[in-house]
Amino acid sequence: MDQEGQPLCLIGDSGTGKSHMLIALGTEAAMKGYRVRYTLATKLVNELVEAADEKQLNKTIARYGRVDLLCIDELGYMELDHHGAELLFQVLTEREEKNSVAIASNESFGGWTKTFTDPRLCAAIVDRLTFNGTIIETGTDSYRLASTRARAEEPAKGG
Repeated sequence: MDQEGQPLCLIGDSGTGKSHMLIALGTEAAMKGYRVRYTLATKLVNELVEAADEKQLNKTIARYGRVDLLCIDELGYMELDHHGAELLFQVLTEREEKNSVAIASNESFGGWTKTFTDPRLCAAIVDRLTFNGTIIETGTDSYRLASTRARAEEPAKGG
């Protein structure tokens, strides 16, 4: 995490350690005195929609804008309606080049049109999350699956 608000994107299949890395990054930043907020993408969007309904949107966006590091997990897992995607875009715009954002997604950027169905909005969100940012691909090999297979292959103990 740096002072220029450069984004970090962790992209890879389920079970490849994205959430684990996101939480570790947030924990490390918090231990160094940074203000950190971790949220699931759908939870963030739902909170923004509720805030808009209650005429509290500006306050809620400002609150997300003030944290030093915003970690958004599971972006790309669920389709967001146009309004929800626009609200998420507002949060990203509020943070742009000021405070850091780190996201984890199981979908490559090319597949984000399934999450953000408006192509222009999708392109703008990808732009916000990749400009001067770091992209780490965690791959396709699930640690959970590998761990399960390894346990299944252990010889039965007993006597």
